[in-house]
Amino acid sequence: MSLYAASKLISQARQLAAEYRRTMGKPLPGISNEIALHDAITLLQLEPVADNQGGYDALDPARGDRKVQIKSRTIFDETKSGQRIGQIKVEQDWDTLVLVLMDEQYEPYEIYEADKDELIEFIDKSSSSRAKRGALSVSRFKIIGRLIWTREEGLDAEVWDNQAG
Repeated sequence: MSLYAASKLISQARQLAAEYRRTMGKPLPGISNEIALHDAITLLQLEPVADNQGGYDALDPARGDRKVQIKSRTIFDETKSGQRIGQIKVEQDWDTLVLVLMDEQYEPYEIYEADKDELIEFIDKSSSSRAKRGALSVSRFKIIGRLIWTREEGLDAEVWDNQAG
């Protein structure tokens, strides 16, 4: 399938997911992760990997094929605190984790990155049982990680050194 076709499908998936939530009052399961995978790979110039790679979703060719795990969170109401990201499995093989934050239209507005070592250090020092299980809040991930992309500014070249070519 061509890149154009994939982009068109993702655009339609965004529309469907947003309309589903408005109509049904709950998110369409699994769709935000698929959209975030596409967005992170496209926006950060990553190389996708085949399914079931054991902990990572893409490679970063500009940084020595670092293994990148991609997570997402759709924020429907920014006034609500305690938004969580999916469990981080530190025992799996990956080097860095990126978190794609999306708005109620399933459009990305920020992407954060944290190295595995930084996350493990926080988890090891934490007294929180949730953190020990690899469950972090979005706000905690923002503190640990770095903002690497915004809708308004694009990639932050000083933080995200992936400008090959």
